[in-house]
Amino acid sequence: MEYKDYYKILGVSKGATQDEIKKAYRKLAVKYHPDKNPDNKEAEEKFKNVAEAYEVLKDPEKRKHYDELGANWKYYQQHGTGTGGYDWSQSGGRGRQSYGGFTGDYGDLFGNGSGFSDFFESFFGGGFGNRQTYSSQGFSSFKGQDYEAQVNILLEEAYYGTSKVLKLDGKKIRIKLKPGIEDGQTLKIPGKGGAGIQGGPAGDLYLKVQVQNNTAFERKGDDLYVEVPVDLYTAVLGGKTSLTTMKGRVNINVPQGTENGKVLRMKGLGMPRYKKPEQHGDLYAKISVTLPNNLTAEEIELFTKLKAIREGYHSPVE
Repeated sequence: MEYKDYYKILGVSKGATQDEIKKAYRKLAVKYHPDKNPDNKEAEEKFKNVAEAYEVLKDPEKRKHYDELGANWKYYQQHGTGTGGYDWSQSGGRGRQSYGGFTGDYGDLFGNGSGFSDFFESFFGGGFGNRQTYSSQGFSSFKGQDYEAQVNILLEEAYYGTSKVLKLDGKKIRIKLKPGIEDGQTLKIPGKGGAGIQGGPAGDLYLKVQVQNNTAFERKGDDLYVEVPVDLYTAVLGGKTSLTTMKGRVNINVPQGTENGKVLRMKGLGMPRYKKPEQHGDLYAKISVTLPNNLTAEEIELFTKLKAIREGYHSPVE
């Protein structure tokens, strides 16, 4: 009889963590599950092997005993009976035996069903109680496969919030996105992944949001930045200019003598804070002073006079 290497069946090392074993089992069980491989005997056999391996390795105590069994396998083959397995039933009751530092009940170790492989039937036979089929052995149910998807929205949709319809496994689901959601943010949507195995819960959907910016605004967190053109006269004399924000059109007070590149803060006109839509970031308006084009002769004359006045104003006093 051939020894069954459960670590090899699951594709993990003997030093694998419990999380690694669980992850490997889920992946293989989904791959070979009978529901996904109808009338496929090879897949069914692999599914049984995977389930059997996990049934042992998922439990630290069972795994410890199995490792001790493996370390002494040659001894058991040499001293066993029948097909090469050690006859635990001769030690009394349900197969209790002491060897190599382990004293235990192998009936408890490998469950009380008889749908396991010949490896178990021959080696641990005699103490498993009622026979059961593989489908009713009580293998642990587990969560379905998690899905990953991406959705694209506009900056305006991120500002006001929106909903999108996704198609997963042939079904349409509507996803609501709250105001203030950020570019690259990933949302976990419970229960919208693959169906569970053996009655386990459905997996989750991890939805990555890509915010496409088709506006003049630059977003930094909850704050918005924008460049605002202001004519020379308003910059020099002061006045008002208008700007279209996410909330609508507003007037900006431009102080007298505003320099090119000056940044004005407009409180509360930025993006809404995620999950706190009543709160907003700020809008920072960078002033870009524009010079007049196609000056008339009169305008040139006036600018020349202003220049002379300005130079005379700054000339040293004799």
